[in-house]
Amino acid sequence: MPNLSIITPIYNTQKYLNRCLDSLINQTLKDIEIICINDCSTDNSLEILKEYQNKDKRIKIINLKENKKQGYARNIALNEANGEYIGFIDSDDWIDLNYFEKLYTKAKEHNCDIALATNVRIGNGITKKRLNLKEEKIAYTLQEKIDLSNQAKNPCPTNKIYKKELLINNNIIFSEGCFCEDKLFTIKALYYSNKMISVPGIYYYYFRNPSSTVNTKTNKHLLDKNNARKAVLDFLKEKNAKIEDRGFSAIKKDYRVLNLLIWRIKETLKSEIYYLFGYIKVLRKEIR
Repeated sequence: MPNLSIITPIYNTQKYLNRCLDSLINQTLKDIEIICINDCSTDNSLEILKEYQNKDKRIKIINLKENKKQGYARNIALNEANGEYIGFIDSDDWIDLNYFEKLYTKAKEHNCDIALATNVRIGNGITKKRLNLKEEKIAYTLQEKIDLSNQAKNPCPTNKIYKKELLINNNIIFSEGCFCEDKLFTIKALYYSNKMISVPGIYYYYFRNPSSTVNTKTNKHLLDKNNARKAVLDFLKEKNAKIEDRGFSAIKKDYRVLNLLIWRIKETLKSEIYYLFGYIKVLRKEIR
């Protein structure tokens, strides 16, 4: 059993793939497997993957027969993963060379199901730390984990490693066939984990690829995003989660006249919030 399985979905990222793979094969943690899922790329991504596989036998390539998006690709790889811990990296991103060694070492030292790193967003000439960890800290309760990871605003799965047993035993998988497939995955992982540790001084570099699905703003994307938020709320309500009523919300109902938004109702864990024209808050009603 390798220390860690790294899961990387690939779809038409030939421009950035070398940078990503270089940061993986040169990790200071050597006992790893690198599972690359080629999601029917139409560029030269597969050829690049094969070149790297010839140089490094830790790379395993899975070719999908049709484009299924990241959720499906990651789930397929989870079924193939043999590592004690699981890490995710998107193929247009990269990481520090000691990234996985530090995360794995701290997770093992403190027997944590999840280890967490700083998340740096790069793009459009701007570098910004979406999550800036300044000290090593262990979170035990769900609220502590949410606060430490900034889960409400930063629900990405990629700046963390997860004990494989945590994911398998609790059937934690990604939503499929949609955008925002990671929101429910990460909140479930936090909820079921025994504890989570923050590891300062290492960085996941999240690149704002202008052609990435993350930057898509179609009606489908907006609908999927709200459905993902609703799924998180439903899960937290089902579990009667003891957390503060902030950060997690979803649109419950929109009222439109001639396609003009007049009235919007948002729900949180414990309330409904009413907005005029979608952004002017006029009423908050407790629902439990």
